[in-house]
Amino acid sequence: MNHTVEDLFLLESLRQGEHTAFEQLFRKYYTVLCAYARRMLNMEDAEEIVQEVMIWLWENRCELVVESSLGQYLFKMTYRKVLNHLTRQQIKTKVEAAFYEHTQSMLCEVDYGQLEELSARINEAVAALPDSFRESFVMHRFKDLSYKEIAEVLEVSQQTVAYRIQQALKLLRVSLRDYLPMLVWLVG
Repeated sequence: MNHTVEDLFLLESLRQGEHTAFEQLFRKYYTVLCAYARRMLNMEDAEEIVQEVMIWLWENRCELVVESSLGQYLFKMTYRKVLNHLTRQQIKTKVEAAFYEHTQSMLCEVDYGQLEELSARINEAVAALPDSFRESFVMHRFKDLSYKEIAEVLEVSQQTVAYRIQQALKLLRVSLRDYLPMLVWLVG
């Protein structure tokens, strides 16, 4: 282990829930982690990633096992979160580009009245879902939250979130079955 004496003391104090230890760790590492993340992301995203790392550090302080130095541990965690962020962005960009291309080629053939009807029907179907299914579904599909994030917000397990979203999709498929050909045509 390459811990500094200061980091060992701060880690132990952090595990005991001492806010001052967290504040000292935050001051010591926040700026350098932001600079590190900034090499791969814009400033806003870099700061958000580092804030997530710091929040995770506080929330998981009791179970924290640091085998290398604390600095290395935080840099690795930041790096992984940056990679996850970039991967999500890359996938989102590809999907948006494919969707844009497809919709551009279809725009001249679109019946806007049908699209408005479909949009209204989707909104009605989502509104008709049981509250717990709708809440999980909306958070995942429209607010882009992960199952883990939803589970934390709703104070349920990730399996419960997955089940609720799966059931919501089943109910939506049933209620929108008459619109399936239009949905397939739109998505391609």
